[in-house]
Amino acid sequence: MGTSGQQRYMEANLRARIRAGDPDAFGVLFNEHARAVYNLGFRLTANWSAAEEVVSLTFLEAWRKRDRIEPGGGSLQPWLLGIAVNVSRNMARADRRYQLAMSRLPPPPLVTDFAEDVAGRLDDTAQLKEVGRALAALRRGEREVIALCVWSELDYATAARALGIPVGTVRSRLSRARRKLSKLVPAGREPAGGREQVPGERKNAARPTSEGTS
Repeated sequence: MGTSGQQRYMEANLRARIRAGDPDAFGVLFNEHARAVYNLGFRLTANWSAAEEVVSLTFLEAWRKRDRIEPGGGSLQPWLLGIAVNVSRNMARADRRYQLAMSRLPPPPLVTDFAEDVAGRLDDTAQLKEVGRALAALRRGEREVIALCVWSELDYATAARALGIPVGTVRSRLSRARRKLSKLVPAGREPAGGREQVPGERKNAARPTSEGTS
């Protein structure tokens, strides 16, 4: 069996074990993809602790939906990232409700923060918040394709499967988002990352699968 064939066998075996509720197999899934889910969660929330919550809720939801995993296929990372996008949406809605409720309360007394252990994160967080303000001007679908295609480096077809939309929609949303960001984000602060798309992906129209995130 060649390397690619062995890889397909391993992925199929892992899928079967997860579908059967094997906790060890799910542990392998977590170890392989938790970092990618965390990175996506941080990009979408601009918050370290919120990103950790995205990871927890994503894998909890993945366990709940494990029977939707198809027997054959490649890496389950796109499926997990699609779930993470939905989790981030729900968290954002909950946060807006929370902020609205808090805005009706009197402000708390000012307390000086002496936590030196977070000092190294401040600059990165500030820069991400600057980009985040620009991203907030985009439509939700445009933000999601930026997160998946640019930050998580998925190709168009894989991002389309993760979101359950056609490849052409991913292309058009990403193009609009990049045009808008070029006007909103200072030079050198645009979202970095991404991979070149391979020719011929346009004909690989993606359809929502049973591994969809709905």
